[in-house]
Amino acid sequence: MTKYILLAITLLTTLISFAQGEVTGKIKIESVSKHELKYVLHIPANTMDKKPLIIFLHGSGEKGTDIEKVKTHGPFKYLKKNELDAYVLAPQCPDNEYWDTEVLYQLILKIQKENKIDARRIYLTGLSMGGWGAWNLAFAHPEIFAALVPIAGFVDRVPMIENCKIETIPIRIFHGLVDDVVDVNYSIAIYKKLRSCNKNIELTIFDDAGHDSWTRVYDNKEIYDWMFQQIKK
Repeated sequence: MTKYILLAITLLTTLISFAQGEVTGKIKIESVSKHELKYVLHIPANTMDKKPLIIFLHGSGEKGTDIEKVKTHGPFKYLKKNELDAYVLAPQCPDNEYWDTEVLYQLILKIQKENKIDARRIYLTGLSMGGWGAWNLAFAHPEIFAALVPIAGFVDRVPMIENCKIETIPIRIFHGLVDDVVDVNYSIAIYKKLRSCNKNIELTIFDDAGHDSWTRVYDNKEIYDWMFQQIKK
């Protein structure tokens, strides 16, 4: 009886060994995705000469289809009472989506093609979700931007790892110390990573600010003057 059991186990082991193996192959998938992105573009009074371009990415509260929402904060709010001798582009992120880096890149190319934009003076800024989007866009296409101003933004893992990819871009980071939406430590961490290779970077933490650390930045002429002074080599 024992002999038969051993024989059965041997046959089972042999069958299992014959069943094992591997295959190789490949799959080709062609995917076509469509994106629609609303935007508003401020055009300066004098368009005879090439002018700078400021790209502003709003936060999650301004998503949707009402394009007037993008004027709630940032440069377009500033433009209600002040002038900027520059193009200002504010796209609007659709509901249930987040900033798509490549869609934003294609929009920038379109705006450059259709207007007299100084390619050496393109500036990128954003708040909250827009700060996150600005970080990702800057890392995806560092060759475009002459300056970067992220405010109260989350920072993904890739920028933390590839920090020196934007070592030549002047950067001003702003965050509120008591921000209860996006932890200030994201800005502190990326600042510490970047300062090892980027010599033109500053982090400003407002001790008395929560998540809205952007109003005092965008309502102040100083940040626009600083951006306009940055020229890509």
